[in-house]
Amino acid sequence: MAVDLTAELAATRLLAVIRGSDTAAAIATGTALLAEGVSIVEVALTTPGALDAIAAIRASAPADTFVGAGTVLTVADVADVVAAGAQFVVTPAVVDSIAEAARRGLPVAAGALTPTEAYTAVRLGASVVKLFPASVGGPAYLKAVRDPFPDIPFVAVGGVGLTELPAYLSAGAIAVGVGGPLVGDAASGGDLGALRERARSYLAAVRGVRS
Repeated sequence: MAVDLTAELAATRLLAVIRGSDTAAAIATGTALLAEGVSIVEVALTTPGALDAIAAIRASAPADTFVGAGTVLTVADVADVVAAGAQFVVTPAVVDSIAEAARRGLPVAAGALTPTEAYTAVRLGASVVKLFPASVGGPAYLKAVRDPFPDIPFVAVGGVGLTELPAYLSAGAIAVGVGGPLVGDAASGGDLGALRERARSYLAAVRGVRS
């Protein structure tokens, strides 16, 4: 059964973006994040051995957690990530993979920056629009783009640190996607203890906004 990505993101409000330089470290990062309670993670295909990492993280993932693939650009990429067990896909832009993933019943968080791109992404089958890079316009821009599209669920991604997170959620994002500020260098062999501490901080921040 397909993941209801929109509902899961709206419930948890946090998507972890894993992008690194080492397969084993990416696997360890995803495993640690899921263990800490971050229930939705994506592994960018720019990470060496990303498909193996997705498969490994998914194999040991706790129940009610979700593992997806990021930087999915092409029809061939979609076939590859489906074979690896990805439960959703994320794109950096309006690209060919959106329609192909939708055709296969795989939920898509499609990257878009402008209103035209956001509308086009949904027309192609995206479940969620990833406003990227969100830091270009900040929360005020997110609100402005959302105003004419109240039914499009937006996830703010790109430059969302702990300080910025509450403003994006308050501006109407159903969730935030966080890479560097959360993952740091863990997916390239960095300190997993520090990663776990950052994960706890992000989860606390999200809970604080929800309450």
